[in-house]
This record gives sequence, structure tokens and C-alpha cells, in this order.
Amino acid sequence: MKKLPILTLVICLAANLSSFAQSDSHQVRFQNNQALDQIDVSIGGKPFTAYWYSDTLAKPILFPLRTASGQVVTRGFPIDYRPGERTDHPHQVGLWFTYEDVNGFDFWNNSYAITGERRAHLGWIRQDSVLEMKNGAPGILIVRTYWQDPKGHRLLEETTSFSFSGNSGSRQIDRTTTLTALVPVTFHDRKDGLIGMRVARALELPSTPALEAMTGNHAGGPVDKSSPANGHYLTSEGRQGDSAWGTRARWCMLYGNQDGETESIVIFDHPRNPGYPTYWHARGYGLFAANPLAPSTFDKHAAPMNLQLKPGASVTFRYRILITNGTRHPAAAKLDSLSDAFANE
Repeated sequence: MKKLPILTLVICLAANLSSFAQSDSHQVRFQNNQALDQIDVSIGGKPFTAYWYSDTLAKPILFPLRTASGQVVTRGFPIDYRPGERTDHPHQVGLWFTYEDVNGFDFWNNSYAITGERRAHLGWIRQDSVLEMKNGAPGILIVRTYWQDPKGHRLLEETTSFSFSGNSGSRQIDRTTTLTALVPVTFHDRKDGLIGMRVARALELPSTPALEAMTGNHAGGPVDKSSPANGHYLTSEGRQGDSAWGTRARWCMLYGNQDGETESIVIFDHPRNPGYPTYWHARGYGLFAANPLAPSTFDKHAAPMNLQLKPGASVTFRYRILITNGTRHPAAAKLDSLSDAFANE
């Protein structure tokens, strides 16, 4: 497989783990299942996630995501529906990296549910190649994709390095994504972006009204209103619950209880990212996303960013996703410390 010298530094930094107690870090192994267009990721011999890159999807995703104990923390719909789940927003599946408006094309909301004239305004992210796949502690996966318009014209080349690690009580993903413009590109200020995930029913906020199933999405009917949604947001700036949405912070944690264990998902922003600290597009119904590119959308007093790239110019985004399980969620002081360590890498 082709290797990129420019990513050597990325790999070295990823190996310098400063995660949630990685002293007993487990081996990560990859299995490329080309027949299914996915790469399975196991940690310590246990399934963790899979990188899905089929052209039947609008973009590559990581799906599902599991805790070290094996609990699934992402929603199954629309790939693996579980009774009682919401069936809204079919484009929100697993963990993804897209944006709502790139040169007028919507890469975020694209899914099989969009039909008719609206499809002419949807973008697609297509897998090109696996550049590196290295088992170890951490395990490294580097891929190249292209962001293209509905006619197949390429707007951006994406090179993404995933560093996977974990131990007996945590799982971690470091994602470093470099976007290189192939034509003049503008990321217009829009609400939906940039890195996001859709979580399991138990991690939704309990105050969020139940949404009925969308017609044509799934025959499963309405969401199970009796299921124990008990999620809670907390940011590095002390914002909690629904008040986390639209605010800026270095990190945001979503935590809750599922089948007797406390689970948390933390997304860390990096100071070298544009728009740091990011705005949090964190919704009670289960969307957990960070959008650094739309200040005017979240703050009426902020000037638009409208990030522009000339052909050949690049922008890089770095994020860390930490998933823990146990008897309690990580303390804010601990997450501050981990955030500082991530910032110094």
C-alpha cells in the first residue's frame, strides 16, 4: 500500500497517547472485508467499530461504536435498526465528517431519503484508497477520499488518519483530516457540520420530546417513549444539558447510564483547528457534533467565517473522541488535563 511521508508526523503524534489511562493499552487489529466495503477494527480481541466506505453511502462512516465492555453507543438506524429507536434524520449514522454547504452543495443531509430535484444539490464523499493500515497500539488507518458534486466533479481531496487505541475501560479515536482544494472552494456558514455522531437512545437527553417515525424510513413505528433516555451534556465551560448547544468550548462530554453501566463520550477540539474553540451542535435527540466553521449561525453578533480555499490550498482538522465505561463518568478536571495534553501533541 502507498505511504505518505507527510503523514509520518501525524502517526508519531498519534502514538504519543495521552488518553484516559492507556497504561494497559490493548492491541488494535484491522480486517479489510472488501466484499462488504468495510474495515473491521478490534481492540484487545473485541469488536470496536468498522470503517464503512461503500458507494451506497453518501460518505464513509465509523459504525457502530462500542465501549470497552461491548455496549453500542451509536444509534443503529438506518443500517441496523433496533426496536424503539428514533427513525428521523437517516443521514445521521455512526460517526462522520461532512459539511452542509461546500460551494452550494450539501454533503451533510445526503441520504437515500432525499429524492427528486433536491438530489441535484447534494454532495458525495467517495472512497479512493487505503493508504496505510497498521496493527498495533495504537492501530493506524490512513485513507484518501474525494468530495464531489452530483455530476462527479471533484472539489476536495481528503486524507484522513485514524489512530485507534483502548484499554479495559476506554476506547479512543484520534482523527486528523486534511482537505485540499482541487477548485476554488468556500465553506459557507451553515449550522450542520463538521464532525458528528448519532448516539443510542439511552444517551439522548430525557427532556427531549419523542419524535415519531418518519414516513418511509422504517416500519418500526414511533420511538419507544418508555425507554430510559438519561443522557446529559457537559462542556469545558460548564454549560450543561440543552444549554450546551450553540456555545463554544474546548471539549464536550455526553454521558448516561445504559444497562447498568455509566458511559461517556467526549469530543476534544484542538487549538490548531480553524474556529477554535468550536461551537457545539449538540442536540438532545441524539445528534452530537462540533461545528467550527459557522460562527454567524450560532452567534448573531459574530462575523461569518465563510472559509475559502484556493486550488492546492489545504486545511487540517484534528479531533479526539474518547469513550469510557464504568461506575462514573470522568471528572471535568480530568478532561481539562486530557484536553491540555491533546493540545500539546
